[in-house]
This record gives sequence, structure tokens and C-alpha cells, in this order.
Amino acid sequence: MRLSLLLPAIASIALLLPGFSGAETTRFPAPSGRTGDVLTVYSSLDNDLAAPLVRAFQQANPDIAVQYENLLTGEIHDRVVSESDIGPTADFVFSSAMDLQVKLTNDGYARPIRTPDTDTWPGWANWRDTAYALTYEPAVFAYHKPSFAGSEPPATRADLMRWIAEHPGLARDRVGSYDVTRSGVGYLFLARDQQLYPGIWAVIEAMGRAGMQQYPTTSDLLERINDGRLVLGYNLLGSYAAEWARTHPDVGMILPRDFTVVVSRVALVPRAAARPDLGGDFLAFLMSPQGQNLLSQTLRLSAVSLEVAGRQSPAGGMEELTGLRLRPVPVTPGLLAYLDQATRAKLLARWHAALSAR
Repeated sequence: MRLSLLLPAIASIALLLPGFSGAETTRFPAPSGRTGDVLTVYSSLDNDLAAPLVRAFQQANPDIAVQYENLLTGEIHDRVVSESDIGPTADFVFSSAMDLQVKLTNDGYARPIRTPDTDTWPGWANWRDTAYALTYEPAVFAYHKPSFAGSEPPATRADLMRWIAEHPGLARDRVGSYDVTRSGVGYLFLARDQQLYPGIWAVIEAMGRAGMQQYPTTSDLLERINDGRLVLGYNLLGSYAAEWARTHPDVGMILPRDFTVVVSRVALVPRAAARPDLGGDFLAFLMSPQGQNLLSQTLRLSAVSLEVAGRQSPAGGMEELTGLRLRPVPVTPGLLAYLDQATRAKLLARWHAALSAR
């Protein structure tokens, strides 16, 4: 994750050049064939998960084309800042890096938007009508089922340390997690772990001794778990892990029994959006019962909407959340503490020290 919050001028210009960063752009033509109205979305949600949401929105709005740009969370933040300072930017921004989304809002890069569902939205999931949590996503353990044939995978952090100690050959270079220097959600998970669990550094040290592998995206980790290059992934986003577990028979998922951090994808409409009306329409759709049902079915998660969550069938969400020690992250300026440069430098230094411990 790029967290240089004040980019040099040349970097700001580079962000706007074709081919900059690892952006994956998908164009969804207007179903009616019209070419005038285009909604531009910056999002960290993979295309295959976003496509049903976009198409359902277009079904209700057939004259709107959608340009969908799949970006790393840090790239989303940096592009909105740099583009807003010199001209228009995306119309709708949807990211799993809650802290960066709240920073955009706090720094004046988001505009207040009220939808028909704003008044009934949970208080923890709405910051001044400018930043809305739209999903409810636990951090999970994912594992390679064939590697645990005949045995149970770890279900707590203490179990994870014990398993590494008892199976050094199997664990060596085959435990993975996010590269927290590049993954916004990985950094957020680490910061929350430190807040909630004093023993987290012993866990990180154990993974470091096992040669933990680091990757910037959840897909990178799940691909390697699926084919056995990794046997276990720590603190993966539950939305992706649940989908892979459903569609790949060799991928399993565990919701930690000691405590489960829950994060949300946060949506906002940028102040400098070229078409804030379309961004607001897409936000209203995703907050509506139809949109929340679709998010729940697509991501296999519980809905944020109290109306939808209250009548949701077990198949629509992640019913295994029942009975867990859930620790959701509220959408508040408290998230900005994670972005303080001194705090970040201290946390990353401890991360690197723990991983290199012998």
C-alpha cells in the first residue's frame, strides 16, 4: 500500500498517465446502447465479484455505462487525492481500506450524500453521511484441505503457534499473510490485532520463524493455498475466502474462535466526482435492500442493512458468525490513528523485527 499522503507533483501527474499502476479497467456498456452517461468506479473489489452488482444496477438504469477500475487500496486513495486537486475524479469509490476511506472524508475529498436508507443505517457504519460501511467482513484463516487430511486446522492464534511448532516441515515457507506495507486491509488487520491481543507478536514471530510468505492481495494468497504452495493463510478477507471455499474444493476456511476482527468496505462519493449524481445513485442502490441482498449473496457475508440482516436466510450470509467474539471496526475518525506516520513506522518496524526473529 502506498501511504505517501503528500505526493510530489511529478508523482501526481504520473498517477493520471495511461498504464500507471496495476489498474484493471473493465467497461460495462449501457444496456440500452446509449453512450452519454458513464459512471466511473474506483474499487478494490475484484471484477468477478463486482460484475453482478454493476449489472443489477444497470438493469434498473439501462442508459448508464460503467467504467470499473480495480485498484489496490493505496492507489485508490492516491488517485482520488491527486485527481481531485487538478480536476474530476471517480464518481464512486469503494475500498476495503477503511482508514484510507475515512482519511479521504476527513480531508475534504468526499461529499455528503443521503440516500433513502440513510436514516436507518447503523450508526457505526455511517460517518456524517460521507462514508458508509456497506459490508461486514471477518478476517479468517484459510487452509489447504489436503494438507490437513486427518487433522484439524488451527482455529485460534494459540492453535496456530502450536501447529507451527509441531509441524515445522509442513509449515516451512508455506504459511502466508498480507504484505502489510502494500495491503491497506492487511495493515488494518495487524493494527487491530495489536489492539485486541497482547500476544500477537508471539504469533507473528512464530510465522516468521516458519518463513512466512507475504503477498499484497487476497487472490495472490488464495491461489497459492488452492494449489498447495501455501498450506495456511492468516487474516484473509472473509469475502474472498468464503467464495474460494465454495468454488474450490481444496480451500477451507476457519473463522477464528478466540476473536474475529470484522472490517467493512467503505463507500463514498468524491467531492470532485465528474458525475456525483451517478455516484449517489450507485451508493443508494448498494444501500437498498436489493443491493444489500446482492452484496450478501455475492460475498457470502451478513448484510450491514438492519432491514436485510433481520430477515436474511442462512444461505444469504455467513451464518457461522453466530456465537463468535466479533470485533467490528466502526467508521469513525479513530481510524486515522492507524495512518499517523510515527505510529505506522513503529508498527511496521515491530512487524519486520518479529518476522526476522530467530
